[in-house]
Amino acid sequence: MSQQASPRGTFLKIADAVRAKVDTDREMSELPSAAELMRDYGVSRGVALRVFGVLQREGIAEPVPGGRWRVLRPGETADRRPLADRLASIITDDDLGVGAPFPSAAELSIRFGVSRPTVTKALVKLEFAGLLSEARQGKQRTVRALPKRTESPEP
Repeated sequence: MSQQASPRGTFLKIADAVRAKVDTDREMSELPSAAELMRDYGVSRGVALRVFGVLQREGIAEPVPGGRWRVLRPGETADRRPLADRLASIITDDDLGVGAPFPSAAELSIRFGVSRPTVTKALVKLEFAGLLSEARQGKQRTVRALPKRTESPEP
């Protein structure tokens, strides 16, 4: 954008450009950061944030922790449950019994696409809930209890 361009409607033009990128690049799963938009289009942070607001209202993107934005595609579903709930479901999904070793934070970080500290915080919640043993250096967490099922019994 040139320095002489009017700021009115600039965010809409940038939103159109980002929307076009999302439409043409089917592999794109994350929007550019606010800093990238500021650099690429020569706009302020406020304008970049307005771009994200437009794309969110249109159902093209949603915010994710860390100040990033995830691309939403029609027909694709994502698990929106808290990470601790998704980690607890590993016990039933992977058919782990009491005493079974639980995957490491590094493995879970890769599996869920989040940082290790984020995984560690969720694992601590499961420890406090009594589902996992406490982590110790050199000792793998194990399953202490099975999560309660929330399904209703069949008649």
